Amino acid sequence: LELAVNTISGKWKIPIIWQIHKGMKRPSEFLRNIAKVDRRVLSQQLKEMERDGLLVKEVFNELPPRVEYTLTETGRELVAILWQLNEWGNRLAAGK
Repeated sequence: LELAVNTISGKWKIPIIWQIHKGMKRPSEFLRNIAKVDRRVLSQQLKEMERDGLLVKEVFNELPPRVEYTLTETGRELVAILWQLNEWGNRLAAGK
């Protein structure tokens, strides 16, 4: 449990995963769609998620360079878990 929580800890990791799941793949899209995320923090969290096997970074040989992120199988498994967590949260909210 500790390893799992540490892998997704970080203020922006879950919103980033969610945005990639919804089809957004480029850092500029994350900056536009995740309120108040700092470019430096975004870059660091993307690197951590890539290191932890949640994302794959693809750099296109273009000018200007284009970078896109996609979910790995592990990242897609995490999305399924996040859906379950979302449903659990909705049930908690409905009970209040």
